[in-house]
Amino acid sequence: MVLLVTAPNALAGSVSTLNTPNFNITITTNCKEGEVACNDVSYKGISKKTSKAITLKGKTLHTLCKDGSPCRFLGYEFVAGITTYRVLEDGSLTVTQNGRSLIQERGEWR
Repeated sequence: MVLLVTAPNALAGSVSTLNTPNFNITITTNCKEGEVACNDVSYKGISKKTSKAITLKGKTLHTLCKDGSPCRFLGYEFVAGITTYRVLEDGSLTVTQNGRSLIQERGEWR
């Protein structure tokens, strides 16, 4: 099932696309429908300047409820070695390396 949405969807098989000033990012959630937290999310980012692509595996991010279970959906996190990519529900993309910010930009969900 492919969903075209204006905000990210944490549903099984859902696909969301974020367009930022420098990147086109496709997020695919590969977990069973009904799972709140998902540790099987794919990221494909394509640079608008160089057309180079990167594919990563990651997870959803959530606030925690009082009992420690996942509550409100926040976005996605992908880790590649010492580099962390975060794509949030509000359309922001942050890339950090060893805690140092490399990229911070905001886009629109399509």
